[in-house]
Formats: sequence, C-alpha cells, structure tokens
Amino acid sequence: MASHLDLEEQEQLDQLKAFWNRFGNLILSILLVVLTAYAGWNGWQWWQRDQASKAGGVYDELERAVQAGDADRAAKVFADLKSRYGSTAFAGQGGLLTARVQADKGQADAARATLEWVAADAGEDEYRAIAKLRLAALKIEARQPDEALRLLEGLPESFAALAADRRGDILLAKGQRAEAVAAYQQAWKGLEAGADYRRLVEAKLGALGAAPDAAPAAPADGASK
Repeated sequence: MASHLDLEEQEQLDQLKAFWNRFGNLILSILLVVLTAYAGWNGWQWWQRDQASKAGGVYDELERAVQAGDADRAAKVFADLKSRYGSTAFAGQGGLLTARVQADKGQADAARATLEWVAADAGEDEYRAIAKLRLAALKIEARQPDEALRLLEGLPESFAALAADRRGDILLAKGQRAEAVAAYQQAWKGLEAGADYRRLVEAKLGALGAAPDAAPAAPADGASK
C-alpha cells in the first residue's frame, strides 16, 4: 500500500515538474507584470494624494490673499500653484478665485490671462467651462463680442442654459435684439424654476419687453382634474 502511494506521489511530482518546466517562466513573467503594475498603481495613488495635500496648503494661502483683497499676492501664489500643482483640482479653483479678485481690483488684463489658463489647462471640465463663461463676459467689456461667442462653443450640456444667457448678453452688445431675446428665452427655459439666476434672466427679458409667461398655478389638493 505504501509503495502504491509513493508511486502516485512520484507521478504527481513528475507531472508538476513537467508543468513547471513548460509554463514556469510564463507564470513568473505574468506575476512580475501584475506585481509591478500593482506597485506602480499604489505609487501613483500615493503621489496623487501627496500632490493634492501640498496643493491644498498653497490653495489655503491663496484664499487668504483673496479674502484680504490682495490681487497681487493672489497672482503670485496662483503662479506657484499652477506651476507646481497644475494638474490638481486646486489649480482650477485657484485660477477662478484669482481672476475674480483681479477683476474686482480693476486688473482686467490680468484676470483675462488667468481665466485663459483655466479655460485651456484646468484638469476638470467644470472649471474650464466656468472660466470660459467668465472670460466671455470680460470679452464683452473689452468690445470683443465675436471672441466671446467663440468661447461658448463646445461647452458641456450641463452649462447649456448659462451659455445661452451669456450668448444673449453678447448678442445684445452687438445690437441683435431679437436674437438676444431668443437666447435669453432658451436660458430661462433651461434653468430650474425658482432659481435666483432664472429670475435674473427673467429680468433681462422683462427689460427687453419679452417677459416670459408666468407658469400656471398648481391645482389645490383635492381639486377636480
């Protein structure tokens, strides 16, 4: 009996050796690739977290400069933020903050330059879209309506109503009143009922003699249909 088991074990060992001789190198290569990829992924995740943490500290400094109304200091901190951590969300947010304080302080050229960086290089679609909308407003002030219109091309669908409102501003600046009204109406329809921004668009339409019809009141509970 023992001899029979020894023979079976020896046969299994021989089969295992044969299998390993045939596929061992392949298995080791696959394991090496998997382990290397796993280590690389972990390293990338750690680097991302480290970058975000450091960028957050710089962003906090930028926020303090903005709250103090120090546009020059904000610009310097933002320059550091985008050069060192330009791929993080903090860079896009920081650019929008910096442009706002620059515009508030009358630094229109600096605000445009900051928004142009965000519109082109921010990592998130949302920040790029917001930057383009704000940049379009500055282009209107600079009497560059055609450039402002180009900025509205290709914005995400979630920004369609806001883009329509800005398009209305541009068309009105160009003297195209009827087209501006149509754009404002599109914006008004696309915005959520009761939203403050919708009331602003409604006021624009009212000023142009095209106030939208009020929505019908909802029937009272229990009222017949």
